[in-house]
Amino acid sequence: MPSAPERAPSSLIRQLPKAELHLHLEGAVEPSTLLELRQRHGDRATLAEIEELYRHADFQGFLLAFKNLTEQLRTADDYELITHRLMERLKNDNVLHAEVYVSVGVCLWRKQDFAAIFEGLERGRARGERDFGISLLWIFDAVRQFGADAAQKVFDYAVQYRDRNVIGVGIGGDEQKAPPELFRGVYAYAEDHGLRLTAHAGETAGPESIWGALNLHAERIGHGLAAAQDPDLIEELAYRQIPLEVSLTSNVRTGLVPSIAEHPAKSFFEQGLMIILNTDDPAMFSTTLSREYQLAQDAFGFTDEHLRELARNSFEASFLPAEKKLEFLNQFDAAAAR
Repeated sequence: MPSAPERAPSSLIRQLPKAELHLHLEGAVEPSTLLELRQRHGDRATLAEIEELYRHADFQGFLLAFKNLTEQLRTADDYELITHRLMERLKNDNVLHAEVYVSVGVCLWRKQDFAAIFEGLERGRARGERDFGISLLWIFDAVRQFGADAAQKVFDYAVQYRDRNVIGVGIGGDEQKAPPELFRGVYAYAEDHGLRLTAHAGETAGPESIWGALNLHAERIGHGLAAAQDPDLIEELAYRQIPLEVSLTSNVRTGLVPSIAEHPAKSFFEQGLMIILNTDDPAMFSTTLSREYQLAQDAFGFTDEHLRELARNSFEASFLPAEKKLEFLNQFDAAAAR
């Protein structure tokens, strides 16, 4: 039996103020923007060739596609452009605040001048804030399979730029190749320097990966699918209200979940976990945050009130300073009451 056609996001979802907390800058670059950058660098490329970079069949294929995409990003001006374009997209989705992962680990691995790139990122953020009224903070992401020494270099940059809108650090990449225990020292270093902590965990590895992330003092868990396999972990996450950054389309498109209907998000919600909806890599997965909310409503039977709760969670779970978080929550409550 064919599945029902996908519904466009409702007016309530489109108008709901939202924050996005699990969003990779590089994975938000639209093919048309990448084509523009290639042409800017004097490369001959067609849109069809660019779109081929975005194709992947499974999680390992996705990691390769992500790597291929980042290779097209070369200069500070490139990073300025993609940041500004991302903030324009966020504005169109009524996202008021975003905490955006930058793959600093990839930049350093490619021996790019990250100090120059960061200036481009900040120019794009400042222009986007001015043009679209979006609040944006950076999370510097290390590639776990590159090891702890490489992660230390990423976290050093995060400490260096902590007073310039860098709010936290995280580890992404292949969980199977590098368990969280390897990063105990570098996470302690980041925490000691006042950075907030996230970690991708339980996406491609089991519950032990999430327990390990909690032992690193991770304050939010990226994906966390494997929590469904461990009742004790569910109890711990619910008791501590550790936010899970849920990305429905991403988990289906990378082959980690067979279908949206089989995603554990509804079960997590019903068991009292704090979940937040996110796009992860919206251009690579052809999605938007409003679409993720609509998918959740259609697949799980979430009411409009449930969606308001999820949207409010997104501000509650942010790493914003207390006074700024309260400002957004008051803004959200005023809009949600209309």
